[in-house]
Amino acid sequence: MTLKKRVRRLGQAADNPTRCQTYDHSNTTQAALETIRRVNTKMAGVARARLSQLQSVLRPAILGRVNVSPYTACTSLAARQMSSAPAFEHLLVDKRGEAKNVAVITLNRPKALNALFDPLMVEVNEAMKQLEEDPTVAAIVLTGSEKAFAAGADIKQMQNKQFVECFGSNFLEHWNGVTKIKKPVIAAVNGYALGGGCELAMMCDIILAGEKAKFGQPEIVIGTIPGAGGTQRLTRAIGKSRAMQMCLTGEMITAQQADAWGLVSSVHPPDQLVDEAVKLGEKIGKHSKLVVSMCKEAVNKSQELPLNEGLHLEKRLFYGTFATNDRKEGMTAFVEKRSPNFTDS
Repeated sequence: MTLKKRVRRLGQAADNPTRCQTYDHSNTTQAALETIRRVNTKMAGVARARLSQLQSVLRPAILGRVNVSPYTACTSLAARQMSSAPAFEHLLVDKRGEAKNVAVITLNRPKALNALFDPLMVEVNEAMKQLEEDPTVAAIVLTGSEKAFAAGADIKQMQNKQFVECFGSNFLEHWNGVTKIKKPVIAAVNGYALGGGCELAMMCDIILAGEKAKFGQPEIVIGTIPGAGGTQRLTRAIGKSRAMQMCLTGEMITAQQADAWGLVSSVHPPDQLVDEAVKLGEKIGKHSKLVVSMCKEAVNKSQELPLNEGLHLEKRLFYGTFATNDRKEGMTAFVEKRSPNFTDS
């Protein structure tokens, strides 16, 4: 039985008042710690520190020293320790900024230049969902290494696929998970952002680039076309002629070209890029999270709706802000010449 299942069972028993009278804390403590020890032998390095933290919270919870179930204690620990303990195989996740309110997700497949494949994208989606639900996070930065943001999709994963398999399984459909996040997502692109890597960056709300970054949709070179938004989002970002040129030739463009063409917001020295993205996230984080998500929705819909429908949606969302406490606080603070105290409500 996995640690997660073991702890969930303990939590359900502890939370059930009809079972608490006969709940044997000593036996369950021994079982839980034995489970932890078995898992601990299979893990190495920094992961052991995470299990040590888990034990420190799990033991008093099971013994009844705190008024919380073991399962609740574990999930609370996971949320608190996300910034210091790895929870994913192909990602690094931490919180940065003065208020630790900007989450940074780092793609971590250095030997493969962060090539995208299903296990990695499943983890990206899961990390995004966790951060979406974390009330302390105001913005998310998605980045890679200085050598590569993501040098495309993993061709080995796709090499032997057939049409029926791709069509029947909606291959790559779940790679769009980033676009479903309500909080602002900033891509910090250093090095190569090719194929799926370029598409992943374009799924984000804002793209910042390092001076040596290179963008491209080279799928044509291997006998296929972009499949995760390259023909659509790139065209909307830089126009039909330039997008057509990139997609039909497979040529890469530099960060400076991407900046001039409107694909990225700004260009920075590679060693300063992530810090600049975090600063941008902090600036956004000073505002109401609720209203920021409403504004993000309106801007994103401009890429999908005809002008009249987009203007109609904008008006509705604008009117909607007048039902929020933050709109009232923001305007009142402006009139009173003070800083607003937003409550995200």
